[in-house]
Amino acid sequence: MPRKGENIYKRKDGRWEARYIKERSPNGKAIYGYVYAKSYYEVKNKVASIVDVPNGNNEQILFSEIANNWLDVVKQHHKESTYNKYRNLLHTYIYPTYKDTLFHVLTHNSLQKFCNHLLESSGQKHTMLSPNTVLTILTIIRNIFCYAEKCGYHSPCNLNGITVKQPIKELTILSRLEQEKLCQYLCNNLSYRNFGILLCLYTGLRLGEICALQWNDISLEEKTLSVHNTLQRIQTPDDLYHKTKIIHSVPKSKCSIRTIPLPSNIIEIIESHFKGLYGYVLTGSEDKFVEPRTMQNHFKKVLKESNIRQVNYHVLRHTFATCCIEVGFDVKSLSEILGHANVNITMNRYIHPTMELKQKNMEKLSELFAVKILVSSNKFP
Repeated sequence: MPRKGENIYKRKDGRWEARYIKERSPNGKAIYGYVYAKSYYEVKNKVASIVDVPNGNNEQILFSEIANNWLDVVKQHHKESTYNKYRNLLHTYIYPTYKDTLFHVLTHNSLQKFCNHLLESSGQKHTMLSPNTVLTILTIIRNIFCYAEKCGYHSPCNLNGITVKQPIKELTILSRLEQEKLCQYLCNNLSYRNFGILLCLYTGLRLGEICALQWNDISLEEKTLSVHNTLQRIQTPDDLYHKTKIIHSVPKSKCSIRTIPLPSNIIEIIESHFKGLYGYVLTGSEDKFVEPRTMQNHFKKVLKESNIRQVNYHVLRHTFATCCIEVGFDVKSLSEILGHANVNITMNRYIHPTMELKQKNMEKLSELFAVKILVSSNKFP
């Protein structure tokens, strides 16, 4: 585990390792040296005897040096999928512009222009990035600045005023007719995977959560489903032989570890067709599982055979949330079922009021004002 603000680590073999800048190439790129010792203080003294440790005001430090050190900390304290995501964004979008830039010359205007450029044209295909992706990139830069300050480097500018415009995007949900057609198809062609789709429509499970769900996570006695695992395929940039791998891990937040009550019709289907099973819900096997991409492709096939427009798998989650609001769920309960940290996420991201719901709400106004209209109804002169 690295000591805060230093490039000193304890190795798996018990020794301590320290990395320091030995020299720089003609273009300013750092060339590192390494020293080893049995204790932290011993390796720290070795580094101090070789080179002057930066005092935080070193104007020769590169942005990429601080970013690499921050990334090392992320690797130690965050999930592997989070580390890979940050690493990819750094190398794909941030480093092409700022890798060889001195940290102290970064300015508010240049970073704002950088974000604007990402929104307009970026990447290998020079296509626009989504506002959410640019916000994540900006968050990475902010985190690097915070890390630099903890290490004693003065931030060259204030990032608070940098903005990323986010257009209001209307969420897509399945219409009432599409929901009926989908449920009819799934029940008429019941299989492990089709039941998984039905379960997501009735519980709002994420794709990775349904892929990791096992039959022993479902309690028929208590009529509940427990979520404590997720499955995803991530990139492995350090593996020369495998570009990606499947990992099982806990959900992305503590709030995502939850227990969901199951409706009676889902319980009836389980008792009639899947009672007493073990292993993964999507396979009925303890060894074999279905990965997210395979499940997405199966969902597309189901939509096609059901004569339903092609939508993303996550639309099942959006549809579930909207249906819950329509039947009168309180937002707090829905937020906990979805595994959100707060109700604002539920309201702003997942709830898409249908025209039917809007019309019902307007009818309530008619009922409220009906008495007053009748009392005051007089013929016009």
